[in-house]
Amino acid sequence: MKIALLQIAAGGDKMENLSAIEPRIRDAAAQGATLIVLPEATSQAFGQGRLDTQAEELDGPFATGLKKLSDELRVTIVAGMFRPADTNTVDDKQYNRVYNTALITGGGAHKGYDKIHTYDAFNYKESDTVRPGDKLVTFEHDGVTVGVATCFDIRFPEQFQALAQRGAKVVVVPTSWADGPGKVEQWRILTVARALDAGVFVAAAGQARPDFETKAGEPSGPTGAGHSVVVGPTGQRLAEAGYGPETLVVEIDPADATEARKELPLAEIREHSAIR
Repeated sequence: MKIALLQIAAGGDKMENLSAIEPRIRDAAAQGATLIVLPEATSQAFGQGRLDTQAEELDGPFATGLKKLSDELRVTIVAGMFRPADTNTVDDKQYNRVYNTALITGGGAHKGYDKIHTYDAFNYKESDTVRPGDKLVTFEHDGVTVGVATCFDIRFPEQFQALAQRGAKVVVVPTSWADGPGKVEQWRILTVARALDAGVFVAAAGQARPDFETKAGEPSGPTGAGHSVVVGPTGQRLAEAGYGPETLVVEIDPADATEARKELPLAEIREHSAIR
């Protein structure tokens, strides 16, 4: 299976972003990639205005534009977008909340995964404006079960273990990771840890760092730190990007995940552990 990770710096307009990513998706498909993963917030980058103003359902123009492209190229595309959710009142102020959705389109699928773990940390509360999802999502690609997680989910090993229990051999992770001191190092550790403790390939596509030439490593908020990565089920980084826009195309053998779980049967050991 060939996977492409498209590390981009999205802008504030969803249709402009759709136009910008189309040639990159076509180029990845031309290189043989059949599963193409884009970052969280591909439709509209964080920090580029209210998310509810461009949120759409899966039959909206951004989502259907990617569906048409995936059908034409015969690939599966995973890309972050936002869907309308509900209203929420915080300190007497009302917000139109959205779902932070990873769109999965292609190969007969057109559905979304709503990010379960909202970024309520480091003096920020994503759940004020983003409603958490409550369902794990997998899909089939080339006969392989693929799980989906988004950004902050990477800190929760139980989600990746549950996806593996549902048969996932690959977990795709659209991401817009905050930059700052120690943040890239944490990201690199977490992606390897999730691959190891679930016995899966982790294919994580991140937003590129804005102004990376001069500000890489400085605090950025949730606007991206790059470092998209594919990690194998034994913890080996198979490919990793830097801070700026980049495309990674990586060929993997999902059978390696099956073999890794046979050699290190953590799920079975957890099942029989006295720790509950």
